[in-house]
Amino acid sequence: MPRRRQRHMAGSGSDGTEDSDSSAEREQTNSSESDGTRTKRQRLTRASTRLSQSSHDTSDLKQAADQDESPPLTPTGNAPSSESELDISSPNASHDESQAKDPVNRDSDKDLSHRPKRRRCHETYNFNMKCPTPGCNSLGHLTGKHERHFAVSGCPLYHNLSADECKVKAVSREKQDDEMKGQDESNSRHATRHQNPTSKQSRYKEQVAEMRKGRNSGLQKEQKEKHMEHRQTHGNTREPLLENITSDYDLELFRKAQARASEDLEKLRIQGQITEGSNMIKTILFGRYELDTWYHSPYPEEYARLGRLYVCEFCLKYMKSQTILRRHMAKCVWKHPPGDEVYRKGAISVFEVDGKKNKIYCQNLCLLAKLFLDHKTLYYDVEPFLFYVMTEADNTGCHLVGYFSKEKNSFLNYNVSCILTMPQYMRQGFGKMLIDFSYLLSKVEEKVGSPERPLSDLGLISYRSYWKEVLLRYMHNFQGKEISIKEISQETAVNPVDIVSTLQSLQMLKYWKGKHLVLKRQDLIDEWKAKEVKRGNGNKTIDPSSLKWTPPKGT
Repeated sequence: MPRRRQRHMAGSGSDGTEDSDSSAEREQTNSSESDGTRTKRQRLTRASTRLSQSSHDTSDLKQAADQDESPPLTPTGNAPSSESELDISSPNASHDESQAKDPVNRDSDKDLSHRPKRRRCHETYNFNMKCPTPGCNSLGHLTGKHERHFAVSGCPLYHNLSADECKVKAVSREKQDDEMKGQDESNSRHATRHQNPTSKQSRYKEQVAEMRKGRNSGLQKEQKEKHMEHRQTHGNTREPLLENITSDYDLELFRKAQARASEDLEKLRIQGQITEGSNMIKTILFGRYELDTWYHSPYPEEYARLGRLYVCEFCLKYMKSQTILRRHMAKCVWKHPPGDEVYRKGAISVFEVDGKKNKIYCQNLCLLAKLFLDHKTLYYDVEPFLFYVMTEADNTGCHLVGYFSKEKNSFLNYNVSCILTMPQYMRQGFGKMLIDFSYLLSKVEEKVGSPERPLSDLGLISYRSYWKEVLLRYMHNFQGKEISIKEISQETAVNPVDIVSTLQSLQMLKYWKGKHLVLKRQDLIDEWKAKEVKRGNGNKTIDPSSLKWTPPKGT
């Protein structure tokens, strides 16, 4: 009743029509009333309106407090077990505090214990998650920069380390990175006048060579027993022991790469692009191999959430179980990729597959490749591309070794859009064969080619190694006195930009008297020749005479 009386009084005082009518009558009866009096009356009317609204809001707030005495719920629908699950701060602190105060007097601090506290919007940790490594409490991180982890990639225990050791290594890595940044700033990256290494660089190179001397000595008997015992005790739940199998320098490089990859995954997790327990395929059964995947691939959710995928190695169809795969293999009539076989020498063949004619196969190939490539973004729009699939044949069929794709009409003359060697065929020379085959096609087309950027880490290593080998072979066979980068490009089909960058990395390009000179370093040529002789005449080379291919027209 008091509230109803207040509303009635406020309504009578805040009715604009009554005030205006009475003001009009008074103006007619008493024309001498000043404008200042009318302004004062309007201020009193607005003040009474605000007073009625504030009393109404205060009474509603008290009723809500009396009705809601139960504790606030967590996002999972359960009451919080401790105050740590509730937030006392918000990313927008100033905005939340201004709204949390009393609506009548925002400058005064009042007791708001009856109001539910807000969740912390910027926090992404889910304390119900746990690291899958047995015996791990999810504390610490491989990078040494986070307090918790929820995946094997960031687990110190899985990598046979402790959380404190990871923090110490992180500090040392930061110091090394700061030193390297200082050196990079002092030395211009693209300068071509100072190609000779500095004294500091020469000393560092000698130190690295000294540290790497004993990396191929092999494990001693006690060390082998220790490694085998660790493997038998922990199995696949721990990383194999890496000490004494290579030099300390190479091991530290590997640890640094692991920490960097773990940090990248953590950033993706915080951004919400991947989540703990998300739909990521861990392994695939491909032919007679079981392959561990490296990256996420956008397979359909019903398949991705299984963790393991079964893929036919001939048609690349993916399935959910071993039984379905076995039934499929009994009916599958494919023994090689679709398309035309454009190259064959021995057991190695290359098939040209048109993305427009064999769309499903090419899409499955792209989804499979994304499991092992980080920068790949194309999965379904395969029609503008040609796929060159390399296989190795035996009595059961042609097994996928690797592939590369290229645009049918590339404006920038890219001869490779995406390239992959399957993990079971890596470090056997097949990657260079794929690269060499792509440049062979460019030679037939009478074009200069280059791979599309950005390259993956392994792709960049392979291309740099290939360009180095091509240039040293050209220098070894070159008998003239003057050499031209343009002539090298026309003969090898390698882009001049790639040639210049490779010459700079080999310190074979020098600026002298206003000109760039190409130096013929006989020591590098002799070193390459010795490796060629040691490698022997294997079949891991592309024979141009075995190519049966004409450039496609009008595609």
